[in-house]
Amino acid sequence: MRAVDGVSFTVEPGTITGYLGPNGAGKTTTLRCLLGLVTADSGTALVNDRRYVELPHPLTEVGAVLEATNFHPGRTALNHLRVICAAAGLPPERAAEALEQVGLGEVAGKRVMTFSLGMRQRLALATALVGHPRVFILDEPANGLDPAGIQWLRGFLRHLAHERGAAVLVSSHVLAEVEQIVDNVVIIAKGRLVRQGSLAELVSNGDTAIRVRAADPGELVPALERAGATVVQSDGVLRVTGLDAERIGRIALDERVVLTEVSQERSDLQHVFLELTGEGETS
Repeated sequence: MRAVDGVSFTVEPGTITGYLGPNGAGKTTTLRCLLGLVTADSGTALVNDRRYVELPHPLTEVGAVLEATNFHPGRTALNHLRVICAAAGLPPERAAEALEQVGLGEVAGKRVMTFSLGMRQRLALATALVGHPRVFILDEPANGLDPAGIQWLRGFLRHLAHERGAAVLVSSHVLAEVEQIVDNVVIIAKGRLVRQGSLAELVSNGDTAIRVRAADPGELVPALERAGATVVQSDGVLRVTGLDAERIGRIALDERVVLTEVSQERSDLQHVFLELTGEGETS
C-alpha cells in the first residue's frame, strides 16, 4: 500500500500553505520525504530546487519542526541551541536570539526536563529559527500551546511569511486555526491529492448551505428532500444544500410550515474538508 501517491504542490515564498488530511492520509510521510528522512520510490521532493540532502547548509535554508520531544532532558534550552549552532557552524549568539524570538528568553537557563509541552514546542520552533532560513516545514506547530501561545503563533507565522518573505508549510488537524492563518490549502486523502488552491477560492467554491429553523421541521424536511435538497439536522437547525433561500421559503409556504430563521451559511474550511474527504476534523 502506498503512503503517498502522486501528490504534487508548490509552496511559494511569502505565503503560508496549510497541508491537511484525515489521520493516516500521508501528511507526515510527505514532510519526512521533504526532509530526506524517507526515501520515495519515485518522484522528487525539493527545497529551493534541490533535495534536502544536497543542501550544503540545510539549517540556513530550512527550519523544520516535526515533533517537540527530540531534546536531551538534562540540557538547558540555551545549551541545546548552542549545540545546534556549533554543529551547523552558526554564531553561538544565535541561540539566545532565537530563544528571545519565541518567548523563552527568561527560561534559557532551565533544563528541558522541566518544560511543559507548550514550552518544548516553542523550543522546537527556536531550533528551526537559528539559521535564519527562508523555508519552514512545521508539523502541528500549535500542539501543546495555550490560547495565548496559539495567538502568538498566528502572528509569528504571519511575520515569517508576509513580512520576511518565507515559504511556510504547516500541517495541522485544527481546521479552525488553520483557516485563520493560511493563504493556500492542500488537502490529501488516502495518500492522494484531492484539492489545492487559495483558501479564498477553496471556500468560495464550496457548497453553500442555507441555515433554517422551522416550527415543524418534520413536515418541512421531506418536502425539501423531494425538491432535491440535502438536509442535515442538528440541535433544531436544518442545514440545507441544493436549494436557494427563496425556493426553501416557497416550499415552506406550500407546506404551511412557519420558518423562524433562514440565513446563508458561509462555506468554511471545515465543511469543504468534510465534503472532500468524508472524514471528521482529524489529523
